[in-house]
Amino acid sequence: MKTRAVILAGGEGSRLGILTAKRTKPAVPFAGKYRIIDFTLSNCVNSGIFDVMLLAQYRPHSLIEHIGAGGPWDLDRDFTGGVRILSPYKARGSSEWYLGTADAVQQNFRFIKNGNPDVVLILSGDHIYQMNYDAMIAFHMDHGADLTIASIRVPDEETSRFGILQVGVDYRVTSFQEKPTQAASNLANMGVYVFNFNTLDQELWEDRERTGSSHDFGKDIIPSMVAKNSRVYAFPFSGYWVDVGTVYSYWRAHMDLLMIPPPLNLNDRSWIVHTRTEERPPVWISNGSQVVDSLITDGCEIEPGASVTRCVLSPGVRVERNAILRDSVILTDTVIQSGAEVDHAIIDKRVVIGTDSRVGGNLGETEPAISMIGKNSHVPPEFIIEPGAIVATDVIESDYSEKIIRGDEYIPTKRMPYEV
Repeated sequence: MKTRAVILAGGEGSRLGILTAKRTKPAVPFAGKYRIIDFTLSNCVNSGIFDVMLLAQYRPHSLIEHIGAGGPWDLDRDFTGGVRILSPYKARGSSEWYLGTADAVQQNFRFIKNGNPDVVLILSGDHIYQMNYDAMIAFHMDHGADLTIASIRVPDEETSRFGILQVGVDYRVTSFQEKPTQAASNLANMGVYVFNFNTLDQELWEDRERTGSSHDFGKDIIPSMVAKNSRVYAFPFSGYWVDVGTVYSYWRAHMDLLMIPPPLNLNDRSWIVHTRTEERPPVWISNGSQVVDSLITDGCEIEPGASVTRCVLSPGVRVERNAILRDSVILTDTVIQSGAEVDHAIIDKRVVIGTDSRVGGNLGETEPAISMIGKNSHVPPEFIIEPGAIVATDVIESDYSEKIIRGDEYIPTKRMPYEV
């Protein structure tokens, strides 16, 4: 049986704010050394699936650069699959920007059908999880399904964020609600689908002709299939899975990695998360510094008197003398200068947090306000960025009008933005 994986990797990820100002959501760094897309790609190869297509759209440059020819995932193959990245293109006819998840697949279907796959695995490129897709495909075949949906139980208070399934004793889906205000169950759609090839072809064409459709799998394709009694089944998944689609969920997923034991084991040698890595020197932790319950990636330097507690530091981060970091995510090559304090914050790449400045804080909420500093920005010495405040990308000292940035403020750059 031939399986082709199609990864939807074109999302803008607007709820991640400044993290996606210059990159698509699947290319956002995660856990110090990875990108979010690495988890879905690694799930594919660990499941024995080496025929992969990525559908890109929004700011795909860093994603394309990261994946390259697919070597780190053993996907640099010419004749037996490999990875291909497809973007919207202008052609004669009605091609345009993707209107929805189903439309993205429809516009690329001429490429997807090459080689006549038996089943098509539709995946999201912006989730953090480890899953054996081979087991799901076996479930799909055993149940004679037209469509199988990966499903997971979520807290009742979170059901409005997901498509919600009801199933019979044999896991056949009996109803589907997309992001309901009053949910009939707490069994959520994970955005992972196995379609019989012919079923997918038929459903996409029917959806294309359907008046008023938003051309989305969750909003249109699945409800239609359930309504006409197609053989739709739910594959039960009980592992760790997070849609890191909001600032809080992104921050929370990093904090989960610091639990003992972590709910997602990045050290599991039977399920390696592959990625493209840079050559960096070993970590340097100076005498007199303190590091507690943190992930520290290659190339980081932690100077005497510095304190790092429950943080994730990406490659090349420098924490200078007497700086204090707590419960924060610090991305590549950022510098935390001496005496600065960073607490409950997300700091993007190549940021400088100035001497004796303060970013964020813990106000004791159940869902804390996360301060964010955008890529290439500078927080000047002795400035205060209060909890929840946001500094955009490329901000310099002259962009600030005062030294205290309140929690509801957003500081933009006054210069023309540029790609880096």
